Amino acid sequence: MNFDLSPDQIALQERVRTFAQAEIAPRAEELDRNAEFPVDLYQKLGELGVMSIPFPEEYGGMGLGVFEAVLAIEEVARADQSLAVAAMVSMATGLTVARFGTDEQKRTWLPDIVSGKKICSIAGTEPDAGSDTAGFKTRATDLGNGLWSLSGEKAFITNPGTDISSFAIILAVSSPRDAQDKKFTLFLVPHGTSGYTQGEKYRKMGWRSNDTRPLYLDDCQLPESAIVGKVNGGRWVLHKGYQAARLFLSACSLGLAQASLDHAIAYAKERQAFGGSLGRLQLIQEMIAKMALKVDSARLVTYRAAWGVDAGKDDLMALSMAKLHATETGSEVANMAIQVHGGWGYMDDCPPSRYLRDNRICTIGDGSSQIQALLIARECGLDVTFR
Repeated sequence: MNFDLSPDQIALQERVRTFAQAEIAPRAEELDRNAEFPVDLYQKLGELGVMSIPFPEEYGGMGLGVFEAVLAIEEVARADQSLAVAAMVSMATGLTVARFGTDEQKRTWLPDIVSGKKICSIAGTEPDAGSDTAGFKTRATDLGNGLWSLSGEKAFITNPGTDISSFAIILAVSSPRDAQDKKFTLFLVPHGTSGYTQGEKYRKMGWRSNDTRPLYLDDCQLPESAIVGKVNGGRWVLHKGYQAARLFLSACSLGLAQASLDHAIAYAKERQAFGGSLGRLQLIQEMIAKMALKVDSARLVTYRAAWGVDAGKDDLMALSMAKLHATETGSEVANMAIQVHGGWGYMDDCPPSRYLRDNRICTIGDGSSQIQALLIARECGLDVTFR
């Protein structure tokens, strides 16, 4: 096993880190406080090439792997997880179109997504159904003559209401109402389509600068050419998109965990207490040692999962382990960093307090920690049934 990054990978990682620490990190607190999505920073990420990393060159991509994308997302999240999540959702959505979309869909929609000029969304979750995709109610009706109508509501969707939002891919029930076995179809719905509207931004515990809204579909009529994948095959395609999102979300939590450790170490060195630096106290040293161990182990499982994807391994267990371990680690390490900071750690202008708020959703979104545990148990051979 070779755990070394290549010179090109190191150069990419350092380029993104330099930009993120110089341009993104200094603005993260203000963006969080004002709940403002930074279009300028997002498009600068595009100019830097971050959004193009895993896409084919024919659409303006770098033609690199998911592993390189994970390296970049980690560095963005180390500066601001909220912005990293916006980037990773658009990347995962674009990759779903790149893998399963038609040639026309790819030519029409991918170049602006790959360049970072535009942003896109993946919309599965509904008010009464999240990880339970079989419980979705948004319905697609075949009107005949190559026309479909979508009606329903989606909840907690990332990126749909920004000034640069391009499209959302939306899953809808497409089987007859009286069918015993629900079938689903995935549709690409452009921003501005009649019958497709975005609700007001949610007021959230974390990811405050990230654009998150409900979506409403009221007889939203679309041509058959809007279908991504096959009719009645959308649930499988969406799950493949979620698998990519889970890996990228692991990288987001990994970057946040590393930032938490960075702040804890710096504070322990500079804070004077009990006759010397805080870092000379053995219980503080123990906390930081445990944080370092957690971060390193989360990095190992996340990188291994990303390497497996690029190697063509369809390893669901590795993806679920990465998602479960990295996201839980993000919250654990952020919480420990607050403890190291003491009273200041509880203040809103202390970065670890924002990190804990931001990462809390990571153990819920894109398949909760409990869902990941069930998936791992099933891959271990236990009797776990999903509908």
